[in-house]
Amino acid sequence: MDFNFYVNDVVNTARQEMEEAGYTPLGTPEEVEETLSQEGTTLVMVNSVCGCAGGIARPAAAYMKNYEKKPDRFVTVFAGQDKEATDTARSYFTGYAPSSPSFALIKDGKIQRMVERHEIEGHEPIEVVQELEKAFDEHC
Repeated sequence: MDFNFYVNDVVNTARQEMEEAGYTPLGTPEEVEETLSQEGTTLVMVNSVCGCAGGIARPAAAYMKNYEKKPDRFVTVFAGQDKEATDTARSYFTGYAPSSPSFALIKDGKIQRMVERHEIEGHEPIEVVQELEKAFDEHC
């Protein structure tokens, strides 16, 4: 089996899941800067290929599109794939170490809430949803 084919298939599936959930992919530093510097609120999902991304983070991300209080924008960057875009997004996550998968709620260009990998891995999707709902209720 061609390992690169397998990895590309996993990456493409993970990207597709986020796009189908209504998240806009940001693949360049310029796209990230343009989006995160806007007024209003943006949820950034830092996607990855790990099991907790597929089994917990992406399902939680998809669910959040249905919550009554929402940020203005839902976007995603892909750790390990779109390195420069991810690094640019992480420059907005002041005070937090790189973490993937993770969620960052940005308001007017400033981090408001971060849900890091340690709050995702080993938890149920509903627990992640509840953390995001609290952040949406407070900041959106």
